[in-house]
Amino acid sequence: MEDHNTGNTSPAASVASADIAAEFAALTVEEQERQRAEWSQELARVEEEINTLRTVLASKTRHASDLKRKLGITVWKEITDDMNQGLKNVKESTVFQRTESVLKTTGERTASVFSSITGGISSKFSQMKNSESMRSIEEKVGSAYENVKTKVSTSRSGSVSSFPDELRENNSSALNTP
Repeated sequence: MEDHNTGNTSPAASVASADIAAEFAALTVEEQERQRAEWSQELARVEEEINTLRTVLASKTRHASDLKRKLGITVWKEITDDMNQGLKNVKESTVFQRTESVLKTTGERTASVFSSITGGISSKFSQMKNSESMRSIEEKVGSAYENVKTKVSTSRSGSVSSFPDELRENNSSALNTP
């Protein structure tokens, strides 16, 4: 008797195989032939049963497919239902629940950090806007604008100077003002 599962047997199976081989070797030649004939007949019956079961299974599978088709259950619907059930199972799992909780907490903390950063930036801009140097710049720009506006109005009423000349003149005077 040959072992076709060499290397894949458990120690218990190896001991059982060794016991069977020893018992078989202890038989006479006639008894060995009779035992082989019994095993061959039993193998033929088992293979016949397997083939019968395969035929029955194929018939039942075809019948189930026909019933599904009549009920309007398509392969796509089965896949969709399986996917939906799988997603439901995942969402209900404790691992998913914990992960979702951690992500929610992390998102809230991140939003809080960004909020404090943007609040800090807004505060700095407010401080800059209210600072003395910013007011000074605003005054100089406002003064230059008013001077240009006045010069342009005056030039329209008869003066010959051009807008670029007036702009240059006001820029130099605004920059020289302390």
